[in-house]
Amino acid sequence: MERVVVIGGSGFVGSHTADELSRRGFDVTIFDVEKSSWLRGDQSFVLGDMLDMDSVSKVLGGAKYLYHFGGISDIGEAAQRPFNTINQNVIGASIAMEAAANSSVERVIYASTMYVYNQSGSFYRASKQAAETIIEAYSQKFPVDFTFLRYGSLYGPRAQEWNGLKRYISEIIHNRKLVYQGTGKERREYIHVSDAARLSVDILDGKYKNSAITVTGQQILTSEELIDLIFEISGIPKNVKFNNEITIDHYTMTPYRYMPKTAKKIVPDEFIDLGQGVFDIVNEIFDEFRVGE
Repeated sequence: MERVVVIGGSGFVGSHTADELSRRGFDVTIFDVEKSSWLRGDQSFVLGDMLDMDSVSKVLGGAKYLYHFGGISDIGEAAQRPFNTINQNVIGASIAMEAAANSSVERVIYASTMYVYNQSGSFYRASKQAAETIIEAYSQKFPVDFTFLRYGSLYGPRAQEWNGLKRYISEIIHNRKLVYQGTGKERREYIHVSDAARLSVDILDGKYKNSAITVTGQQILTSEELIDLIFEISGIPKNVKFNNEITIDHYTMTPYRYMPKTAKKIVPDEFIDLGQGVFDIVNEIFDEFRVGE
């Protein structure tokens, strides 16, 4: 049984990918600063800080693959805490590669973002660009392959409160209205986290070694279309205010402008419909709202 370590496996995408790896028969160890709320019985958990070289080196013993989901992924937080973002995202990736280079790890799979293509994204984008560059440099010097997973707009269960789609739904249900920071014309390629997790394991195929992979869905909506869908599914009369400004941290049509490394794009052949995904989150938040009353 091949051993896989998932740094940041207690989080949103990391936990779903860890579950998919377990379903496919891998020996999965989650390494995180917080114990996973979704830890399976066939998974191991190691409490540790990804900025601690000794801890990372120890957990990689005997591992063939390393998935790296650790770091700051909230663009808003990254803009407010630039130094911490650089420390977590850049130094964290560097420590992972140094430890991998001195272990049995054959490939590092690094969770990046479509924002590396674009001049938007502030310190978040800059940190991911830097991390990708460092990982490539390590791979050129040491016998460790890599795959970059540049995710599109993710949504689904276990999402953080700042996740775009979850945040819109929460605000609409709790306040019965939404103030949207943008024009509503922004287009996004939404992908359910379960579909993204499946693709994140599919890329272990040898043809994806030393490649950048864009992971997105096949359903493209404007923000206004998505908001309309949420109001319709929730049964709440539409009440939305657009500020009609494009924020500095977000792209409008597509992020494909700045290309540090050409990426292949993969999408799921079968996928969870966006309407079904929104319906599930609406019901989940409605249930939480009723419990809190």
